Amino acid sequence: MATVLNTQFGIDGHLVFKMDASGLIVAEINNELGSASLCLQGAHLMSWQPKNQAVPVVWLSTDAKLAAGKSIRGGAPVCWPWFGAHATESGFPGHGFARTVPWRVIESGTEPAGETRLTLRLTPSDKTRAQWPHECTVDLTVIVGATLRMEMRTENTGTTDFEIGEALHTYFQIGDIGAVSVTGLEGSEYWDKVGGSNLRKQDAEITFTGEVDRVYINNEAECVIHDEQLKRRIHIAKSGSLSTVVWTPWVEKATKMGDMGQPDGWRQMVCVESANAIENVVKVAAGCTHTLIVEYRAVSV
Repeated sequence: MATVLNTQFGIDGHLVFKMDASGLIVAEINNELGSASLCLQGAHLMSWQPKNQAVPVVWLSTDAKLAAGKSIRGGAPVCWPWFGAHATESGFPGHGFARTVPWRVIESGTEPAGETRLTLRLTPSDKTRAQWPHECTVDLTVIVGATLRMEMRTENTGTTDFEIGEALHTYFQIGDIGAVSVTGLEGSEYWDKVGGSNLRKQDAEITFTGEVDRVYINNEAECVIHDEQLKRRIHIAKSGSLSTVVWTPWVEKATKMGDMGQPDGWRQMVCVESANAIENVVKVAAGCTHTLIVEYRAVSV
């Protein structure tokens, strides 16, 4: 499988497909601007590091495991076609099925400035159709360089409208959760998922002293992670997204999860997710397309 992919889509010296010990295929990207890895199962970007940064920007747990049908802890999981729990079916997987099913490579190339481009398409099955009986095409394009651009495109190829919830559930590498702040969401309303679901308003920058699980709504703003220890800012600019999710599990929940990396791997990550969730779910009319785009860049300070 990897040999065939390298023949069809490999880019000499810049894009190589390899089979992991788990049997899953991983795309490894390395160009003059940046490097990244992406598992074809789930179209799951696992890592990204610009060449001008000494530390990766996208965090992957040291205890992350690749396994068929299982999500990977860290990176940028694809949540689709719903975010969180399914509205009516408790037995359906949280955050949808896209992050644990096969995707196939449909295109690769090199951008004019030297970035590497890779596009994957979700592969439907009888199992996914039982959970999502709508005709559609879902593509994820990743462009890796000094910045990281991700474009998730949902095309309704059927004759009836449908609604989707979605997110790029990106984990960012930080120095320490107690020494970072997130700006850009001041004045926004959010659903606070810790201790119940309550609607609140963000008055100032976000700082972290305990578990945070918030869905900020009706906001397209660029967010910035300010990292005192690593002396950098991570900029998160998006379009086609009206929700931003900010999450850190903190110690008790991280311990229960068991794969956050030891001894305190959770302290070196924070999630700032570009999403469409709760009242911001997206209606995709028959014959129409919705695209969620996010671009990340890191600036040393």
